[in-house]
Amino acid sequence: MATPVLDKVEADSAASPYITVTFRIRRFNPEVSDEAQWQDFQIEIDPKERVLDALHKIKWDVDGSLTFRRSCAHGICGSDAMRINGKNRLACKTLIKDINPDKPITVEAIKGLTVLKDLVVDMEPFFQAYRDVMPFLVTKGNEPTRERLQSAEDRERFDDTTKCILCAACTSSCPVFWNDGQYFGPAAIVNAHRFIFDSRDEAGEQRLEILNDKDGVWRCRTTFNCTDACPRGIEVTKAIQEVKRALITRRY
Repeated sequence: MATPVLDKVEADSAASPYITVTFRIRRFNPEVSDEAQWQDFQIEIDPKERVLDALHKIKWDVDGSLTFRRSCAHGICGSDAMRINGKNRLACKTLIKDINPDKPITVEAIKGLTVLKDLVVDMEPFFQAYRDVMPFLVTKGNEPTRERLQSAEDRERFDDTTKCILCAACTSSCPVFWNDGQYFGPAAIVNAHRFIFDSRDEAGEQRLEILNDKDGVWRCRTTFNCTDACPRGIEVTKAIQEVKRALITRRY
């Protein structure tokens, strides 16, 4: 007959939520090799945890050389965008149980940007495109003595595109951007949209002219990859179409 202590141990073991999950991570270290290689890590983890938690466990307990970006860990900063099982996601918002932990979970850097090490890419081209579309309010005249008021209806016109967290998930999911890094990309167009349709702004025409360039909005092929990849649920493709429509109709 089992002792009460053994009964408790067996019960705790049976109730344990932990399972063994294999993470297959695409590693790249330019100081070691010019080629990237896949490396498997098997860890015990609760499937209700996030992929970011698994990466932390691997880095802290298994291999401290694993390199990735993360900051707030709550889907606000956008720094931990990566390809998980072939789809762009935020590691901090992706639960292990939602991506079939019975099979190896692949994790790799987002595409279209130069990989610096492991899951870290060079974001400078992405942020340069963002800067190029003038992502700030432009007005004329003297500084007002009070806030610039705006109706709820006017605010709603561009409300969706204010949600962007600059994670690059949309831009790095775009086939056009993969093949031509000169393309502004969905995120830059989304942030231009946010000001083009802001009733308080006076530089909409200038932004439209920037996006009318050969590397601008007309490069979009409407594949909806960007909309599917956005962790904030922004209707990215719709925003791009609205910018195209504004370019066509602005002279009429």
